Amino acid sequence: MKLANALSQRSELQTRIRQLESRLNNNAQVQEGEQPAEDPMELLHELETEYARLEELISAINRTNNSTLVEGKATLSDLLARRDCLKGKLNILRGFLDSASALTRRFSVSEIKVKSTVNVRELQKQVDGLSKDLRELEETIQEKNWTTELL
Repeated sequence: MKLANALSQRSELQTRIRQLESRLNNNAQVQEGEQPAEDPMELLHELETEYARLEELISAINRTNNSTLVEGKATLSDLLARRDCLKGKLNILRGFLDSASALTRRFSVSEIKVKSTVNVRELQKQVDGLSKDLRELEETIQEKNWTTELL
């Protein structure tokens, strides 16, 4: 099985687990003398089975990510950590850039003048460069996901 397939299966399992949680909660109580729409014990058994499969899949994905070298330099896990950090940094910088470049309208000369505390143009160039790095990193990760066999 390719790593990409395992990642897709993981996502499907996580969705099914969330649905099972909802179904369990919907069948936790019934009016006296009534029966639940679904047997909670069967749902709990299904939940246990799905979590066991998810654990196996996550372990296999993690083993694969930790042992797969990309271009002989870094593991796939290293690239995933870099991707997560780049995404976080970009989100913060984009929000800051939005605040720094916001226009403040003055209706008279006597109103307080507001100006940016940073060079917006330079910061935008930095964000553009980081965005390019993130796109290239995502492409590398996706390529490895589709070509790497799951361990």
